[in-house]
Amino acid sequence: MSEKHSEKRGLSDGAYGGVSGEEYKPYIPSSEKPLEFTLRACIIGSVLGILFAAANAAVGLRVGLTISASIPTAVMAVAIFGLMKKLGARKGTILENNIVQSIGSAGESLAAGVIFTIPAFFLTSFILPEEYTITIFQIFITALIGGLLGVFFMIPLRRYLIKKEHGNLPYPEGTACAEVLVAGETGGAQAKQVFFGLGAGAVYTALLKGLRLWKNEAEYYIPGYKNGLINLDVTPALLGVGYILGYRISAIMVGGAIISWLGLIPLISIVGDKLTAPMFPADILISEMDAWDIWDYYIRYIGAGAVAFGGIITLIRAVPTIIESFRLGFREVAKSVKGTIAAKIRTDRDLPLIPILIGAFLLAIVMAFLPQIPVGIIGGILVVIFSFFFTTVSSRIVGIIGSSSNPISGMTIATLLGTSLVFVMLGWTGTAAKVAALSVGAVVAMSIAIAGDTSQDLKTGFLVGATPSKQQIGEMVGVITSALFIGFTVILLHKTYVIGSDELPAPQATIMSFVVKGIIGGDLPWALIFIGVFLGLTMEILGLPSLPLAVGIYLPLSTMATVFAGGIVRTIVEFRSKGDELKKENRERGILFASGLVGGEGIVTVIVALVLLALNKTADEVGFGPEWGGHFQDVISLAVFAILAVVLYRSSFEKR
Repeated sequence: MSEKHSEKRGLSDGAYGGVSGEEYKPYIPSSEKPLEFTLRACIIGSVLGILFAAANAAVGLRVGLTISASIPTAVMAVAIFGLMKKLGARKGTILENNIVQSIGSAGESLAAGVIFTIPAFFLTSFILPEEYTITIFQIFITALIGGLLGVFFMIPLRRYLIKKEHGNLPYPEGTACAEVLVAGETGGAQAKQVFFGLGAGAVYTALLKGLRLWKNEAEYYIPGYKNGLINLDVTPALLGVGYILGYRISAIMVGGAIISWLGLIPLISIVGDKLTAPMFPADILISEMDAWDIWDYYIRYIGAGAVAFGGIITLIRAVPTIIESFRLGFREVAKSVKGTIAAKIRTDRDLPLIPILIGAFLLAIVMAFLPQIPVGIIGGILVVIFSFFFTTVSSRIVGIIGSSSNPISGMTIATLLGTSLVFVMLGWTGTAAKVAALSVGAVVAMSIAIAGDTSQDLKTGFLVGATPSKQQIGEMVGVITSALFIGFTVILLHKTYVIGSDELPAPQATIMSFVVKGIIGGDLPWALIFIGVFLGLTMEILGLPSLPLAVGIYLPLSTMATVFAGGIVRTIVEFRSKGDELKKENRERGILFASGLVGGEGIVTVIVALVLLALNKTADEVGFGPEWGGHFQDVISLAVFAILAVVLYRSSFEKR
């Protein structure tokens, strides 16, 4: 990097708008050509991508949410290259750091698409016969094709969405990543926050899940209130997720859980206490059920209806954006095919369009005939149609609200609805049709997730002066390397903790299986599902976002209460910070630490699962066990969790 650029302290004002994309001057001018796509950048990015994919898979299977890894990956890239320089290696360039975060964040996004859909194949009690199994290779090939389609379909849209819409589409995470990378040129304080959070989350999780020194969940049954249960999941990842989401969203989510666990469950318990026959879909009497049984038999269906409604409403709200994006997207593709767009400078050079379109066509052919993705010719056509359509939608939506809020589940539900209806009209109603519909949804979900991530990464590259074609190759590298390991991670977690259990409820995948089973099989308790739909409708009428509340209705109170605790910590931090600038600094410092908590727990959870698999033991057969605490087990769990919350609070104020 030249001397004059090493003196820069930040992005230009034009990074946030005020100038057109044609006029914007990136941090590294197009005339300069620092090292960018290097072997060490690919290796570091791939390792980080695999780690964050595993971490997000473990967390997402529990709470149905994933956290964007773009910013933590960018911070860690800066830190790793800084450490390598101290050890005598060449200093990393800002564009190398950008390649690392592009590859690394692709792994996290691929994990989101996987955990939203693939676990449905393990939920045999909901949709598939017990003898049906899915292999690591099937997950790999599904993730690979879905991820590559997401990258391929985003490439022709870059000039419009990233360049021409500069100033109109802020791409919040992409812009934040650019700021992190530029800040990394002068120091690594942000990296310390992430690593400190990773360490805290890892140590806490090792003591909790490895040595089992205290209970994973503190709970209290309310006397005189039948099946009225208050509980708290004392884990660092959920606390970190709550801090990142903030008070409002976490409050709405815990509100949904309160409706379920302190409203609907006691109501069902009281009303059903005198019934002398089981009530569908349960096969035991309500009087014999505890709170968790009622949640399993009834509340999950109500929550499924609410989540499906919330996802579809989110999609409907985006219809104007969808129409405009689709119209302009086709216009850009047509211009590219005609050759009227020509990249003459390094910072505006995409991969050639014709090979990309040929690659997408070949992937469609592979899907149509590969037995590991049993979608057939009709399913392959549906994958291409839905993937291209929703890639356009996803890429534009994340430009406004960010990748973490990308309504992947809503778009996937719409895909499943459309696919299932087509199959029913063709007379396909058996197990094969269910597997095919889920497979279509899985591939599309992964393409949606990767398209959103690719958009954010290309925005980062646009701001710092990266070469788009090299970033696009980096995205493919991230997809390939993460796809190789994500299947192993999911199956490992299933063998250790069981997908569909209280430990790994896999909420989004359960919703997907409900949709397919309901339309193709026609044997769902629709009354319960419509109760959830009308609860979601009520929230929309009241002006509240229905999707986060629906997730709260579906998930256990213990999960949502911990997320809410994180939101409260962030609120206290903001209240104690004097002035808008200080509030912003403290909040962002806490978000970096919270991201580390999420990553630390996820990584150690996978490590513990590996150890248990090697020892051929279950989670309850290792460690000390919380029983040493006697009657104070719940108090001990709460006390340790409170200490972690205080550490998160203090980390928001302490500069490292």
